[in-house]
Amino acid sequence: RTVRVWLKRDSGQYWPSIYHAMPSPCSCMSFNPETRRLSIGLDNGTISEFILSEDYNKMTLVKNYQAHQSRVMMILFVLEMEWVLSTGQDKNFTWHCSESGQRLGGYRTSAGACGLQFDVETRHVFVGDHSGQVTILKLEQESCSLVTTFKGHTGGVTALCWDPIQRVLFSGSSDHSIIMWDIGGRKGTAIELQGHNDKVQSLSYAHHTRQLISCGADGGIVVWNMDVERQETPEWLDSDSCQKCDQPFFWNFKQMWDSKKIGLRQHHCRKCGKAVCGKCSSKRSSIPLMGFEFEVRVCDSCHESITDEERAPTATFHDSKHNIVHVHFDATRGWLLTSGTDKVIKLWDMTPVVS
Repeated sequence: RTVRVWLKRDSGQYWPSIYHAMPSPCSCMSFNPETRRLSIGLDNGTISEFILSEDYNKMTLVKNYQAHQSRVMMILFVLEMEWVLSTGQDKNFTWHCSESGQRLGGYRTSAGACGLQFDVETRHVFVGDHSGQVTILKLEQESCSLVTTFKGHTGGVTALCWDPIQRVLFSGSSDHSIIMWDIGGRKGTAIELQGHNDKVQSLSYAHHTRQLISCGADGGIVVWNMDVERQETPEWLDSDSCQKCDQPFFWNFKQMWDSKKIGLRQHHCRKCGKAVCGKCSSKRSSIPLMGFEFEVRVCDSCHESITDEERAPTATFHDSKHNIVHVHFDATRGWLLTSGTDKVIKLWDMTPVVS
């Protein structure tokens, strides 16, 4: 139930300058360095707003927002509009005026939301929820309208990251995958990135180098090069028999009876999407341009067509040695802060890999 502000001392070590007790456990926070405004979401649904002193040795309570009925999941403070955006476990997205403290509006999501991003230029807000859906809303001063929804994850959305320059949205999920949605191109392109062995916990983007940083519950920190021409993963095709050798699958009783053959299990080639049997897809290969940094199942003909250049990795992998639950990336200094379930905060210099 405490909030701490850590300052770097002359010795090079960090020590807490403020130790502030809250009335309820803290679930999320948002800090604006320009105004030194700290917004803290609580388990009881309240958002408490503080102003930090210039020397960061004092925090003064400004106001409380009764934003949600249960735990606040994410907060965004938008300085340009003087808005406080938030999502809660009560399946509501709300936004308040930070000057008056008045609630401006809300929207009911299909499930509890864990991802929240905002585009200042177009006033579009992106909300990712536990159903795996990303909802795009257009905000006005006191109203909002539904623009569209994206469905691509098989697990809940755990993190969102917006690139306002390329106009691309990244979504991370508990299904271990990341999807890049091309919103600015209006082509509906969705690029899948597979580089984690557990749920993706946080996403950050380095605009100047076009690199995506993803952190997962597996302890992995993955730095993706997004300055390459990536390919969409194909849709998986449906078939009653192998599309390579024509052997029937086990549910195709008629062809099994006619050919007097035992049905086979169906698989899919990750490169062409064809339905194939195990014999015709015995090979494995990484396909980095399709987002598969690990080896995946491909059919024999696709395996022969993949060149060594196409297998060249487009991401670097780093072990944080703790189960990451929260991340903050400071692009100006190239520093990455991770906090884990082990109650340890780690500060990383990412300049050797993000440059």
